[in-house]
Amino acid sequence: MEVPLFAWILTIAGILALLAFDFFFHVRKAHTPSLKESAAWSAIYVGIALLFGLGVWIFGGNTMGTEYFAGYVTEKALSVDNLFVFLIIMASFKVPRKDQQKVLLFGIVFSLIARTGFIFLGAALINSFAWVFYIFGLILLITAGNLLKPDSHDEESEGLVVRLAKKFLPASEHYDGDKLFTAENGKRVLTPMLLVMVAIGGTDILFALDSIPAIFGLTQNVFIVFTATAFSLMGLRQLFFLIDELLDRLIFLSYGLAAILGFIGVKLVLHALHENNLPFINDGEHVSVIEISTSTSLAVILGVLTVTVLASVLSPKGKAKNMVSGAKRHATEYVDLNYETDIKERERIFDKMVREEQELKKLPEKYKRLIRNETAFMNLIRKAHAEHDQALDTRWWRRRCCGAASGSAGPPPLDGGGQDRFATFLPVRRPRACQTGVRQSRHVTTGTQDTRGMRAG
Repeated sequence: MEVPLFAWILTIAGILALLAFDFFFHVRKAHTPSLKESAAWSAIYVGIALLFGLGVWIFGGNTMGTEYFAGYVTEKALSVDNLFVFLIIMASFKVPRKDQQKVLLFGIVFSLIARTGFIFLGAALINSFAWVFYIFGLILLITAGNLLKPDSHDEESEGLVVRLAKKFLPASEHYDGDKLFTAENGKRVLTPMLLVMVAIGGTDILFALDSIPAIFGLTQNVFIVFTATAFSLMGLRQLFFLIDELLDRLIFLSYGLAAILGFIGVKLVLHALHENNLPFINDGEHVSVIEISTSTSLAVILGVLTVTVLASVLSPKGKAKNMVSGAKRHATEYVDLNYETDIKERERIFDKMVREEQELKKLPEKYKRLIRNETAFMNLIRKAHAEHDQALDTRWWRRRCCGAASGSAGPPPLDGGGQDRFATFLPVRRPRACQTGVRQSRHVTTGTQDTRGMRAG
């Protein structure tokens, strides 16, 4: 079905309006979105995508509607898998939590631009050369094989794009808000923010190489390919903050995506054989093979994703891996004073680490072996506890000194937000006169646990 020009114009205008709204009302002012905010806007963007699909079904017919939903679900699943890599990249560059939204929005916009280019290039190739389906099918089968490799999203290793960005784009060691350039020793230099955006952009191009062939395996309607891809990217920023702590729980997602991409790859090869015009295959004649319908493809995709998610969530190994990676991530975030400066957020991060630490102690020995480099892991946990103890001692000392100066033994006054205005997480050296009586350990009084006695696999 030919899509009228006004439908293209309205759709593109709507997508640009959503991106502009996202920037001016959410991302422009750096902040860490709450779980409630992320959940609400994720639901809104998914709802918009579903309503658009319903409109496609009503005005375009059953075939277009099925193709849209099959493409949308596939691209959304691939986008969630991409979040693993985004998480690794931002951890590698130590992007402050409040600035991660801007990095993600840049990644979404760049990905949309790159994939749009690939879509029109792919459509032109398909219209000119039927054998391109063989190439697309081969790409997907290779990608599926790579996803089956163990540790395909190894958080210990940096990707090629990240290593190249760090090597050829030297920058300052510290962020300057969300600025891309800053002054250092009187010279204008790059900031890590620019590097992480380059790394995200380069990774987006690599993602498009398997994303676009996948959806072309479900439909050759350019309007459906474009809209399904675009709406799968909308709301990805909110989804990141909603499920970033659950990503490690989806231990079987790579296997599910491998099955889906392999299935679509086979579908593309079968379609290429059916449309064959290569002289060395069946003398250039079409090959009579079974062709898989779009409705069957949609059913297979939904079925595989459902089984994959349920198996991951219910898996004891998935829970154990989530605890290990969560404790490590939260400890790293806590000891990095630039990652999060809000006191309440830092306490929330530390409390999560303590809960995960307690859960790790309860794990069977076979799951504790999931901890890589146990010595470094334990040292990191101890460092987080030491930082927390120092922060509590610093605040207690400030209250004590301020209380003595004001003639009151009580705590200092609170600011309007209910936070101790003298509280700080920056290391403060106490004068010797004020060190007497300062509590040296807060493990018992604060409810935290000493990790020295914890053994992990």
